[in-house]
Amino acid sequence: MITITEAFVEDITKIQEIANITWPVTYGGILTAEQLDYMLDLIYSNEALSKQIQNKEQLFYLVSDSESVIGFIGIEHNYENTAVTKIHKIYLLPETQGKGYGKKVFEFIEKSALENNSLVLLLNVNRFNVALNFYKKIGFEIKGTVDIEIGNGFLMEDYLMGKNILR
Repeated sequence: MITITEAFVEDITKIQEIANITWPVTYGGILTAEQLDYMLDLIYSNEALSKQIQNKEQLFYLVSDSESVIGFIGIEHNYENTAVTKIHKIYLLPETQGKGYGKKVFEFIEKSALENNSLVLLLNVNRFNVALNFYKKIGFEIKGTVDIEIGNGFLMEDYLMGKNILR
């Protein structure tokens, strides 16, 4: 059983803790330690998260089991003024994987997207991330590739994945 609740500025430390646990596991074999540190600082700094949460650039949610917070998500409805919900962040602690929590989180996202008149879910995933198989399994399809320069000579090499959702 999981619960998903909206996150606020006072939850930034918990989001950062989970990012600092999940990112090395998720990307340790894909990115250099230098790029990993750079991206964590860029994306999960107090300033970046505060701005995103306060300005509602992304809606953040904490995912909890009966004992503690086990993950977080960051989504944006009406992405680029279209009927799309963009999933910017979705991270669950490594020890929770394989327990069906990811599917439950996506059910929550899809329900929220439909309530906000979205017809499509979009996400970016690193082309070498093993989560790619999970996303395919739950109905996402590769729509294209994107290379995003993030500064310091680093590049995010992603697939853009999409899933049509029905009312």
